[in-house]
Amino acid sequence: MESAKLIAGLIRMVRDVGLAEDLVQDALVIALERWPESGIPENPGAWLMTTAKRRAIDNIRRTKLRDQKYVEIAHSMDLFTEEDIDQVLDGEIGDDLLRLIFMTCHPVLSQDARVALTLRLLCGLTTDEIARSFLVAESTIAQRIVRAKKTLKTEKVPFEMPDGEELKDRLSTVLEVIYLMFNEGYSATSGNQWIRPLLCQEALRLGRILAEITPLESEVHGLVALMEIQSSRLKTRVDSKGEPVLLMDQNRAQWDQLLIRRGLAALDRSRKLGRPLGPYSLQAAISACHAQAPTAVETDWPRIAALYEALSRVAPSPIVELNRAVAISMAFGPSFGLQIIDNLNAEPSLKDYHLLPSVRGDLLVKLGRYAEARTEFERAASMTRNERERALLLNRAADCMSRTSDKYF
Repeated sequence: MESAKLIAGLIRMVRDVGLAEDLVQDALVIALERWPESGIPENPGAWLMTTAKRRAIDNIRRTKLRDQKYVEIAHSMDLFTEEDIDQVLDGEIGDDLLRLIFMTCHPVLSQDARVALTLRLLCGLTTDEIARSFLVAESTIAQRIVRAKKTLKTEKVPFEMPDGEELKDRLSTVLEVIYLMFNEGYSATSGNQWIRPLLCQEALRLGRILAEITPLESEVHGLVALMEIQSSRLKTRVDSKGEPVLLMDQNRAQWDQLLIRRGLAALDRSRKLGRPLGPYSLQAAISACHAQAPTAVETDWPRIAALYEALSRVAPSPIVELNRAVAISMAFGPSFGLQIIDNLNAEPSLKDYHLLPSVRGDLLVKLGRYAEARTEFERAASMTRNERERALLLNRAADCMSRTSDKYF
């Protein structure tokens, strides 16, 4: 939870992404050694920051002959204390997180390397989790991250917010990173929790800051709109036991109406700029359809299908096509959606993507083909790394088995 904030704060001192990561890991090791005896401090984040900064200052002092500037930075920095940690986390550190995103999205790095490194640092995702998000090999992601860190250090990329044209040049990658950061919070790749609300909140906060900095960028407002509306559902996405609750089964009375209004206002700002809707604004428009439907059965699925059609033209991808299949099935019947899904079975990038068999299983259930649906749910369960999602899929498979048995009695 504290990793990204600690790394961002330390980069301000040491100007080296790799070194900052190492210092944070050192602080964690010290905590694991001391806390079992002394107890967890009241503000663990402050303790970790203080410890990591002391290590940083030690490192700076040891290398002062190599770079005297590091010594000057170290002497000018105050250590974090228990008393001022809340103020720091809301102020300076928050700004540092955005600076960190722009630093790791510098054009000296390739587009893929920028996104992978930022997800590693800000979201704390493992290389395996990032690889699954991009549907590529884990070794490929690991190499990208290592090379990216070396490049930032070699090129001495500054830890600062760009402006003017330079800001615009990096903006698309920054938006992609914030989008993926939010998605990881909205539906966790692995672990025993289906959602990570704090990650969603952090992504939304960064998006709001970006909207203030770049008020004339329609896609920034589109992304903020998408995150606001999606965030409105967070507390209904799991039940009291933490088990997933699917969209059609959620209690819409509990959706956060303030966040929905904020999202619709941001979408309106995006539209008023007079530019064609981009991928984030189109996704926000899709979310708005759900948010504005009084009940699940009143959802305007033909409009959602049309919006996915537009999205597939602006940002074509197998995952967009998978979502379009769901919308088509809801608007015109499961058999039409299943035709699209079956065409996606040959897509190499979706070979290990658990949502493909999951969606196919759902459509087969609606067609009464329970035995086939059971196979698909079990296959999806074997692919997912999230424990809650695996349990949900296995429960659906068991339900299909009971329905199949009923036919013979």
